[in-house]
Amino acid sequence: MKKYLFLACAFFTILGSVKAQHANLGIKGGLNGYTVKGNNNANYNFSLGYNFGLLGHIHLNEQFALQPEIVYSVQGTNYNSNGKNVDLLLNYVNVPVLFQYMFNNGFRLELGPQLGILTGARNKVDNIKTNVNSSFKDFDFGLAMGISYVRPKTGFGFDLRYNHGLSNINASNNYNTFNRGVQLGLFYLFQHKS
Repeated sequence: MKKYLFLACAFFTILGSVKAQHANLGIKGGLNGYTVKGNNNANYNFSLGYNFGLLGHIHLNEQFALQPEIVYSVQGTNYNSNGKNVDLLLNYVNVPVLFQYMFNNGFRLELGPQLGILTGARNKVDNIKTNVNSSFKDFDFGLAMGISYVRPKTGFGFDLRYNHGLSNINASNNYNTFNRGVQLGLFYLFQHKS
């Protein structure tokens, strides 16, 4: 219940932010390449997923902006265990708050914190899925950084982002595991102001 209350608050915060002067609401979606890194000597591989959600873009002045987002993200990894391939599927609702430096040509550099809220975790072995929610913590804290571009006259753009998990997502105390991933996405800002 606390997760859904937080998500509702985040959503209304983004909606409220677009009422500020020189702010826009947008939609986005794209592809993920994620893995996990741990100190348990396991060989984790990158796994492909997707993401989609909402963003708010708030101009603070001509060069700087704030971009809060709420994004559903399919993450995870795959690895070999006892001779069998295991797909670990981790579903999150991520809430990054990015500080952006905007160049005059439409390009932007972005950096900021990201909170991830776990909505589901499953292992898949031989097409058999097992719920493993209890093996992972409900929240993930990380750092997001990247570059984006928007074509001012259209409101369409793209972003390329690296997400670096800073908090241990493993619920047990046996070892630490961290999310790592890259995202390539497209977005559209409604009534975009250059």
